[in-house]
Amino acid sequence: MTEEKAKDSGIPEAGASPEAELTALRARVAEAEKQAAAFRDQQLRAVAELDNVRKRADRDVATAHKYGADRVLGDLLPVCDSLELGMQAASAEHATAKTIAEGLGLTHRQLHGFLEKQGVRPVDPVGQAFNPDLHEAVSTVESHEVPPNHVVSVMQKGYRLHERLLRPAMVVVARAPAGKAAPHSADSSQPVS
Repeated sequence: MTEEKAKDSGIPEAGASPEAELTALRARVAEAEKQAAAFRDQQLRAVAELDNVRKRADRDVATAHKYGADRVLGDLLPVCDSLELGMQAASAEHATAKTIAEGLGLTHRQLHGFLEKQGVRPVDPVGQAFNPDLHEAVSTVESHEVPPNHVVSVMQKGYRLHERLLRPAMVVVARAPAGKAAPHSADSSQPVS
């Protein structure tokens, strides 16, 4: 190794005096301590920045939870306005059942338009096979018109938000009439006609 390279690296030359070696080692230690301090400073800054990012993200999430529904609720306010106007119109002296019903119909369509805009769709299973994932059976009735285990009527509509079920439809399910024997089993206790 050349003398110049040995001085640059802080390594004492071979055969250098102990004082020169000690001075060179002290210089290397001082340089290493300087680098360690710089790395420690970088690490502290990175930790502080990470903490700031975490706090900022927490604030953003809290704000989103607090005000995330503002657009949706803003779209719902016209429906509320229509209901208030309908209540005022219903209390007027010249109000008739027909005009009140028309106003309710308009408000109902407005509300369903709002729901559709938000991705909410009704579940209307009349005539379809009963599906426990989408329907809640409230009762069963004998039916000659609707096949067994199919929905006869809906007592309360169900709704989906895109593909997720918000509320199952409450339905009445058809069952085979009592006098009609199942094709695969014969009941000997029944009188033959």
